[in-house]
Amino acid sequence: MTPSSGQRIGRFELRGELGSGAQATVWRALDSTLQREVALKIFHPQAESELAAEWRDEARLAAGLQHAGIVAVHDLLTINDQPVLVSECVPGGTLAARLRQGPLAPRPAVTLMLGVLDALAHAHSHGVVHRDLKASNVLLDADGRPKVADFGIAARITDSHDGRIVGSPGTISPEAAAGAAPAPSMDLFAAGMLLGEMLVGVPLRRSEGPTQAIAQARHVDVVWPTVDNEVDDHLRGIVLRATARDPGRRWPDAAAMRDALQAWLHPAAAPGPGAHPTLDFLQRRMRLAGDFPALSDAVLRIQAITASDSESVHTLAAEILRDVALTQRLLRVVNSARFHHANQGEVSTVSRAVALVGFGGIRAMALSLLLLEHMGNQAQAGRMKGLFLETLLTAALVDQLTPPSREREEAFLAGMFSQLGRLLLAYYLPQEAQHLQGHDGPQDERAQVDVLGLSCASLGQGVAASWGLPQALCQAMSVPHGEPPQHRVTAPTEAMRWRVRAAHELVQRLLDERGEGADPQPAWAARFGAALGQSQEAMLQAVSAARVMLADLAGSLGLDAGPRVRASRLLAPPSASADDFTATVAEAPASAAVQQLLAAGIADVTATLASETGSVGQVLRMIAETLWRALSLDQVVLALRDPKGEQLCGRVSMGEGAAELAAALRIDLREGPAPDLFQLACRKGLDTLIDDARAESLRPRLPTLLREAPPRSFVLLPMVLKGRCFGLLYGACQGRTLQLSEAELSLVRSLRNQAVLAVRTAA
Repeated sequence: MTPSSGQRIGRFELRGELGSGAQATVWRALDSTLQREVALKIFHPQAESELAAEWRDEARLAAGLQHAGIVAVHDLLTINDQPVLVSECVPGGTLAARLRQGPLAPRPAVTLMLGVLDALAHAHSHGVVHRDLKASNVLLDADGRPKVADFGIAARITDSHDGRIVGSPGTISPEAAAGAAPAPSMDLFAAGMLLGEMLVGVPLRRSEGPTQAIAQARHVDVVWPTVDNEVDDHLRGIVLRATARDPGRRWPDAAAMRDALQAWLHPAAAPGPGAHPTLDFLQRRMRLAGDFPALSDAVLRIQAITASDSESVHTLAAEILRDVALTQRLLRVVNSARFHHANQGEVSTVSRAVALVGFGGIRAMALSLLLLEHMGNQAQAGRMKGLFLETLLTAALVDQLTPPSREREEAFLAGMFSQLGRLLLAYYLPQEAQHLQGHDGPQDERAQVDVLGLSCASLGQGVAASWGLPQALCQAMSVPHGEPPQHRVTAPTEAMRWRVRAAHELVQRLLDERGEGADPQPAWAARFGAALGQSQEAMLQAVSAARVMLADLAGSLGLDAGPRVRASRLLAPPSASADDFTATVAEAPASAAVQQLLAAGIADVTATLASETGSVGQVLRMIAETLWRALSLDQVVLALRDPKGEQLCGRVSMGEGAAELAAALRIDLREGPAPDLFQLACRKGLDTLIDDARAESLRPRLPTLLREAPPRSFVLLPMVLKGRCFGLLYGACQGRTLQLSEAELSLVRSLRNQAVLAVRTAA
């Protein structure tokens, strides 16, 4: 018999239906024994046989969670052969009903989410994952406080899992959509989706049906909808972190997300530049002045993709392709003279550009071009172009002053973003910028603070931090004061800060109209050479190379500010002494020879693949030989997956002792604790260059067969196909540090990619 209002079921009198679903109907009822209102969840008779175990599990799980933010379970009964769950009656309705009236303001939405996260933290601490958090499963009491309900598909973290897809299409996490075992990160994703829906009034994931929603969950990043609301960049960043596709990039737990929202809600208690009231005020001004939110979202997405160990070339390419103007500018840069030697013919696709230049190079280009794209079209176009010329030369010079190392990839961005505050000021706050005309250098911070309430550098650092840029990069944006030290600065972050300071100072000297007739470069090189650990000759060569790079980039991007803008003089060809020319010519052949050998090897492999006459083994040996010869490596080993698919084994070798190494090499691809460096690179598909493999801190991370006598340096190039690592290229130098320029690294990656192509074609 179908229950109806007024009917008695056992000791309960039904007073009204609260909601109905495929498995059960929930009623508001009076418990005549205890004289209190309760909620009765009455399961449908046809669902009983399938769900007998599930509804008992729900009752037991929820009953064990005693928390003010979780709907209390009072009893578990069988009445008239029907399972009935008796729980607390929450009078305020569901959050879903509230959201049908429109979005919540940011502060009430965050306050409500804090209660939800408290409840999730309690459940997770008891080993329970909700797995179905959504607006209809959050009830509101008479005071508007949230209570999490419906643990019908909840599970314990320790439960075995059969691979079923469990969750609601609108809030399901990517890993749950793939059938992964229950984990707290699934609830954090759903919490982020729910908070986003509260803030914008519509679900962050819109689809035409469950199948499409599951596919979107697995393969499409969550992006912020284009809506006009009051949500600031900091709060959006919290939501986007919670909804990251990679669980490792989300908040570590519910408490961490709750603390981040608390810090947003009460900024006085939050440390760091984001708590500066003037910065908050200026960011609000910028949001009203133009497309700053769109710029912020684009930077956040690209930064998130390139910071992840699990994202692919396809993911980054797809993100860039969303912006037509950014795509066109990036392809013009990749096809410029700077990269022409590294590719065979014109690059016409973003995917090939990413594969050619690498994640780091494309990240630097894309973030830099985003600034140009979003700030380049306004009334003060001449001044903005002039500022971009200054900024690009600063970035190029920092890049040239940085020796080949792990820090080289960040060098261009460090120089570029060191001027972020000035660019933001000129574009979004033009009146204040006019007041500060001529007072935009580090030495003029006092004037900047008087007008803005903080320095341009602090403004840039605060915005960069809200965009999620790496801490080391944000620190490099803070230019050091005082005289340069007379000894080499060795700490990586400090060294980068001094390179940024040196680059900015030279650019300002080159722009100083009072200094015409006197070349400022020799004095500048003498002033900073010791701190940067470089000779005067090397410093001057870096300037020449940076100015050539600037001219190339400016030509590609159409950055001609006109003769009336003083920054145009930066585009004049650099003057070079005979010594400079001799030194440059003498240094060029070594790098050019490496690139020629790599390019020739790529051409040979391409021809072999095109002819379809060579075997996969022949192609792989050609690739190993090219690396060995071009980079003057002592050993090259190419490992491939064994027939069982559980490990990589050495197959091809070049160099003294390489055959023995290949015979002994075994790289276990199965997940396990404490993977060594080779396993980690293969599992995550990470290209890895180790410049000092004999460092004591690194030795425990090396494979056992290398720990006793490690090489001086080595490179690891995993070969990945359809998300699975099937091979690894290992190249080692015994007595020297392996150093690869950006162009050389691009060619090496292209060579590795040909190995992937050969295997894919054969398959």
